[in-house]
Amino acid sequence: QVQLVESGGGLVQPGGSLRLSCAASGSIFSIYAMGWHRQAPGKQRELVASITGGGSPKYADSVLGRFTISRDNAKNAVYLQMNNLKPEDTAVYYCNAAGVRTSLWDNDDYWGQGTQVTVSS
Repeated sequence: QVQLVESGGGLVQPGGSLRLSCAASGSIFSIYAMGWHRQAPGKQRELVASITGGGSPKYADSVLGRFTISRDNAKNAVYLQMNNLKPEDTAVYYCNAAGVRTSLWDNDDYWGQGTQVTVSS
């Protein structure tokens, strides 16, 4: 069974920074991509950033230049450094692992439980 555990959310003032971490545990052979999505109240879940095992990142236009995603393949971990946070970044942030293989025959996606990020003065 694969589990994703997130940490690093919290309350921060506008212009501040937070770093989110997510680690995947279980008998994992490989993970194609890891990333972060977010969901604000009354809105659909949206992709914030993702990164492949080869290190190719992708960002939502709204966070480009402010957020940086990184990955540690040896630890099956992904990180999101969030700088210059804005009130509109307030949401529950979910870690995602896509294309997870625990054997030669499976290929599944997994989600973390979510961590709250609140940007407010």
